[in-house]
Amino acid sequence: MVVTVVATIGTHNLAVGVGAGVVTSMVFFARRVAHFTEVIAVDWPDDDTRVYSVRGVLFFASSNDLVYQFDYSGGPKRVVIDLSDAQIYDSSTVAALDAVVKKYEDRGVLVEIIGMNEPSQRWHELSGSLNSH
Repeated sequence: MVVTVVATIGTHNLAVGVGAGVVTSMVFFARRVAHFTEVIAVDWPDDDTRVYSVRGVLFFASSNDLVYQFDYSGGPKRVVIDLSDAQIYDSSTVAALDAVVKKYEDRGVLVEIIGMNEPSQRWHELSGSLNSH
């Protein structure tokens, strides 16, 4: 609201003030919900396999943190990433998942991504970069 008032007074144009307020609110909202995404190691079916559950809304603001929420040490031979409790909203998330897969593959780890819902699958197909497993 303060941004709207300041922009309106500064420009004498209510439309500019409202637009500035909306943009500012969007930025604050994106920053706030970006940290609602979590990656949890949920299972170790055997010594060579680790299963992660990704939970939350995956979009451009949360994608940067996503890569750093996985544990790349410990030496599993196989990692399963379960997206059943997550929703992909843009291609930056697919790129972030690609980065996770690449980090594991560079260490010789086989990665399987499961549980992708239909809208998330569409983002995957549109981006063309994430390998289906």
